[in-house]
Amino acid sequence: MPIVVNLDAMLAKRKVRGKELAAKVGITEQNLSLLRTGKVKGIRFGTLEQICAVLECQPGDILEYVAEE
Repeated sequence: MPIVVNLDAMLAKRKVRGKELAAKVGITEQNLSLLRTGKVKGIRFGTLEQICAVLECQPGDILEYVAEE
């Protein structure tokens, strides 16, 4: 898939645990895990906004487009 999720790197950079992020954003740890591994087909802008607010980052810090060859 050409969209890469860099959420793990941002969590490490901000020293925030996945469990803590899930609680602050209001999503389940299982859904966060699916997002972290890139196994989701979409994300709501509201959820992305909350993740960015908690991690003090931009959406482009979390999501990246990599062209397929």
